[in-house]
Amino acid sequence: MKYIDEYHNTEAVAAFAGKIKSIGSRKWNIMEVCGGQTHAIVRHGLDQLLPDEITLLHGPGCPVCVTPVNIVDKAIEIAGRQNVIFCSFGDMMRVPGSDGDLFGVKSAGGDLRVLYSPLDAIRIAEENSGKEVVFFGIGFETTAPANAMAILWADQIGLENFSVLSAMVLIPPAMELILSSRSNKVDAFLAAGHVCTVSGYEQYEVLSQSYSLPIVVTGFEPLDIIQGIYMAVAQLEDGRAEVENQYSRSVKREGNFAALRIMQEVFTAVDRTWRGFGMIKSSGLAISDKYRRYDAEEKFGKVDDISDKDSECISGDILSGTKKPFDCHAFGNKCTPDNPLGATMVSSEGACSAYYSYRNLDLKKAGLK
Repeated sequence: MKYIDEYHNTEAVAAFAGKIKSIGSRKWNIMEVCGGQTHAIVRHGLDQLLPDEITLLHGPGCPVCVTPVNIVDKAIEIAGRQNVIFCSFGDMMRVPGSDGDLFGVKSAGGDLRVLYSPLDAIRIAEENSGKEVVFFGIGFETTAPANAMAILWADQIGLENFSVLSAMVLIPPAMELILSSRSNKVDAFLAAGHVCTVSGYEQYEVLSQSYSLPIVVTGFEPLDIIQGIYMAVAQLEDGRAEVENQYSRSVKREGNFAALRIMQEVFTAVDRTWRGFGMIKSSGLAISDKYRRYDAEEKFGKVDDISDKDSECISGDILSGTKKPFDCHAFGNKCTPDNPLGATMVSSEGACSAYYSYRNLDLKKAGLK
C-alpha cells in the first residue's frame, strides 16, 4: 500500500540509523510530542537502533494522558445522570478520576456509548429527543475540527439536546512550557505530523527561533520517525535551529485552511490545566459564546477547580520527558493496563502502555518483575 510499505522498509530505516551514527559527535536529547510516534518508536525498537549519544524523550503527546482529574470527575458526574446519554472515545472510559472511572458508571447502569466520531453523537441525539446527549470532546488540534463540525451541525438543524464537554488542548503552549522549565532537557523536537496537518507549522517557527532549537515535523511510520531524528541531529550538529517538514506528503506550512476556519468559528483559546503539568496559559479550546448552548458546562455546571490527587503515578515526569516508565517503582506491578494508576498506562498512546506492551520482556530480563 502506497505510503505504508515504503515507510516500513527495514533497509532504509537501518541506513538512516547508520547516518545518524556517522554524523553524531555529542549527546543530544530529542523529544517526540505525539503518543502515536512514541508507540511506533517502542514497538519497532527505533530507539534501540540509535547510538548511545542520542536519547529520545517522550513528551505530552497524548490528549487522554493530559486530561486532568477534575474534567474526568465532571464527565463521571454527568454520565451518572438518569436523563443523559454520555458519548466518548474508548480510551477515556478507564482514565481514573478522583473516585472511579466512566466504565464504573456504565457498569452501574449509566448509558455510556463509545464512538469513533462526534458526528455519531448528533445522530444519537436526533434519535433520543427525550434525553440529553453529551460528547466528551478530547484531543489536540487533530480532533478539534470534527468536534467543531458536530456543534455547527447541531446548530444548523436546531438540535437542543446535544452538548460537548470540552477537554481539547493545543500542543505549542505545552512545548513552550517544557522549554521554559529549569529542568528542561530537550535539544530538539519531533512535532506531531497529524497536528500540523491541521494547524500548519508557522507557530513552531516562533518557538524554534525563541529557544534556538530544531523542530522537525514528523510522520508516524518507522522511516518517517528515523528520518525526522536524522534531520534533527543534522541541525544540532550544524548549529542550526529551524523548522523542517519531514511529513511533506501531508503537511503544509499554512495547514488546513478549512479546518482552521471551523475551529476559529466555534472555539476560543483559554487557560487549561493539564494532568501532570498544571495550568498552561492559552492551551485549551473552550466553546465560544456564540455556541454556548452546546457547552455541557452551561447545562450541567462548571468543572470544579480541584487539583489532581496525590498518587504513586509519576506520569507528570514521564510526560515532561524527565523520566521514563521504567523509573516508576509501580510500573508493571502495582500499575498495569488491568489496574492503571494513571492515564499514561490507560491510553493506547500512553508511554507506559507502550513500554508495558513492547518492553515488558526487558523488565523480566532485568529482574524487575
